[in-house]
This record gives sequence, structure tokens and C-alpha cells, in this order.
Amino acid sequence: MTENRDQFSTRWGILLAAIGMAVGTGNIWRFPRVAAENGGGAFLITWLVFMFAWSVPLVLAEFALGKSTRRGPAGAIGHLIGAKYNWMGAFVGLCTCFIMFYYSVVTGWCIKYFFATLGSGLAEGGHEAYWQSLTTGSFQPIAFHLLALVIGCFIISRGVVKGIERTNRILIPILFILLIVAAARAVTLPDAAKGLGFLFAPVWGELLSHKVWLEGLTQSAWSVGAAWGLVMTYGVYLKQKDDFVLTGYTTAFGDYSASLLAGIAIMCTVFAVLPEAEARLALGAGSEGLTFIWLPQLFEQIPAGKFFLALFFLALSFAAMSSLIAMIEMATRIGVDLGLTREKAVPLVGIVAFVLGLPSAWKLGFFQNQDWVWSLGLMVSGLFISLAVVKFGAGRFRDELINTQEERHPVGRWFIPVIKYVVPLEFAALMIWWFYQSVVNYDPQGWWHPFHTFSLGTTVAQWGLLIVLLLLLNRWWSARVGAKEVG
Repeated sequence: MTENRDQFSTRWGILLAAIGMAVGTGNIWRFPRVAAENGGGAFLITWLVFMFAWSVPLVLAEFALGKSTRRGPAGAIGHLIGAKYNWMGAFVGLCTCFIMFYYSVVTGWCIKYFFATLGSGLAEGGHEAYWQSLTTGSFQPIAFHLLALVIGCFIISRGVVKGIERTNRILIPILFILLIVAAARAVTLPDAAKGLGFLFAPVWGELLSHKVWLEGLTQSAWSVGAAWGLVMTYGVYLKQKDDFVLTGYTTAFGDYSASLLAGIAIMCTVFAVLPEAEARLALGAGSEGLTFIWLPQLFEQIPAGKFFLALFFLALSFAAMSSLIAMIEMATRIGVDLGLTREKAVPLVGIVAFVLGLPSAWKLGFFQNQDWVWSLGLMVSGLFISLAVVKFGAGRFRDELINTQEERHPVGRWFIPVIKYVVPLEFAALMIWWFYQSVVNYDPQGWWHPFHTFSLGTTVAQWGLLIVLLLLLNRWWSARVGAKEVG
């Protein structure tokens, strides 16, 4: 393993990088839609519960793993509990790499739309036609996919302080300013109160719905960045004297704040412009449909709409890029842990990401399949991190790796039952829920088919192939990253 002594320079640098990792497109294009579809205020309650029942404990576990082992997901779990378990950490890292391959395409879409809003491109031929022409056989997504990776790799090549830290010191404050401006403008629109009521007023009966709870858990799991391996990677770059518990809490609250600001901006705009029936239709159009088809139409109908639409896509681009650079850094860290120099690892990651992202850039159906398979794979990653902590000893993990002598905000005993029992139960509930959705709603005829977009078969096949491959390579991989020959 090649040692990397690059470290964050300040507490603010750590915090802004962590918030940048967490705040992504899911905060802006998924959260408002899911909140609207699942009881508004009732959904917010469940979503807040799972911040403490899933996201925060896993974020803290990742920080502790990265800081204590000085390895990213390629070797942290094997170093903690033994080489024969190292494949689980490799799964965590590669699952996020597979997400990175199509997330760079999403980042490219956002950048493309921002540039388009500066001209008159979005209005040409209608918004739906523009979106369809972009995502069905156009070479533009490939070009912007490449642009996103070039920007991200350049930032990562600069190192932790000059690249990640300095970039997030610029991106994250500006991102929050943009979201605040967009939200402030939206609440001044006529009938904006309808949107606020739809978002915040709880329908108490919805709390009896298992769907609302499971959707709240899913949003928390996907949004905060817990179990992605990204926090684990940033944990590698903490100084020995740095504590991280308060950073973990603040990261989650920062992520939630960005979601709420985006929710206010979008919900108020939708209900200010459209009758309620059409507003519900727009919010139910899916993340891509709401973001790239409906919102450009809606912004056109408000004063200074073109300006605020450009502002929206600039914020979306910043959110996407701040998360993408965390993914590129994690993939680079895997290369470093396997023995590459950083100078070799960064361009290799960029080339591999570009090539393996091409199918998602070219064909929307492939993109949707990868999003389905590997977003659910993050739940498996959460289980693996939980199991690693339990194998080490949840109480011992808290006492020795989180509540160290440097930690000024020690974690209470609640961490032990949550990481030991609650997280695995949540994983089981999520798997049952989403697999049920696949079999009953998404693809009832072809749920078993390994090549259908949203089938159970494609999920099990791709996960199974990766796990088998990692088990076969585990001894070689473990030797390269210096995993312990114990356990």
C-alpha cells in the first residue's frame, strides 16, 4: 500500500468536504418529489427519524474506520476484522464506483442544462422533445459526461487540500446561497402557501403507512452518503488530533437543510404556477421528468424565470460536482491502497469511469438499470459496515475508535443497539420492500429476468457476479491492501 500523508488542513475544510459529499442531485431532484408523494409533513418526520437510525451511525462508523485504519473501503474492513472479510469493504467501494460511472453522466446533464438556460436552447421544439433528443442517441451527453470527469479528475489531482478542500470552500457556500435565493423567491410567488402546506403540513394518518416509513428510510440512506465509502475515504485524511462526531452530525443536518431548501423552492414554484391536479402530475413525473421537463416550463411562467432557472441548474451542477469529486477521490483511494501512486491512479480512474459510463450516457434505459441495481446495493453496503462493527464489537468500536481521547463530543450508548440491531433490521425491511415493488409493480411479468431494467433478476445477477468475483480475488486483494490475517 502506498501511504498518502495528504490531510485536511482545518475543521471547516473537513466539514465542507463532508457536506459537499452528502449534498447531491438527490437532495434537489428526488427529495421534493418523494416528499410530495408520501404525505409531505408525515414523510419529513420519518425522514428525520432515520437520520439517527441509519445515516448518522453509519457516517460515524465510516469516519472511525477511515481514520483508524488509514485505508479507504478497499482495505479498511479487512484491516479491522481480518483478511477473509475484506471482500465486504471492496463491495462497498466498487458499488459506489458503479454509481460514479453513471453519476458523471447526471452531472453532465446538469452542466448541459445550465449552459442551455443561458441561451434559448431549452425552448426549441418543446421541453419534452429537447430532453428526449438529448437522451436518445445524442452525442452531447457523452461530451458533457467527459467534461464532468475532466473537471472532477483535475480537482482530485490537486490533492486533498488544494483540490477537495479548496473546491468545497467555494462550491458549498455558493450552493447554499443559490438554494436560499431560489427558496426565498419561490415563497414570494402567488399561492406559494399551497406548496408550503403540501410540504410541511403533516397528514397524521400517513404515519400509519409502512410506505411512508420505508420511503423516508430510503431517502435518508441515499441522500446523506452513509455507507457509500466516501466518508470512510475522507476519514483517511483526518489528522490524529481531529475529532469527527460533531462533523458527522453536522454533515447530516447540512444535507437535510439543502433538501428542505430545494423542496421549498420546487414545491412553491409548482403550486404557484399549476392547478393542484397538474401540480401532482408534475411531481409524479419522476426525478428526471420533474427536473428536466416540468421545471423549465414552470420557471418560464414566473417573473425573471429564465434567471432563476439558470440559478437552479447552476445549483444542481454544483451539488452534482461536489458529490462526483468525492466519488472520484474514493476510487482514487482504492487505487492508492492497491499500490498505485496518486499520479497514476487519478487518470486511470478518469479513463475507466469515462469508458464504463458510456452506455449510461448513450442509452437512458441502461442508466436507469444501473441506478436501480447499485442504489439498492448501497443498502448492502450499509449492512456490511454494520456487520464489520458488530464483528469487531460494537461497544469496543465505540469506545476505542469513536470515543477516543481526541473526541470532544463522545457518542452515547445508543450507538451500540442501533448499529448492532436496528441497521440490519432496516436493511431487511428495505430489501423486502424494494424487491416486492420490483415483482409486483415494476416488472411483474419479467421480475426474474436478468436483463430487464427494474427486475429482481437483474439486481441479484449483478450483485451476485460482483460478490463471487470479489470472493475469488479476496486473497490477492487483501494482500495488496495489507489486511490482517486474522478472524
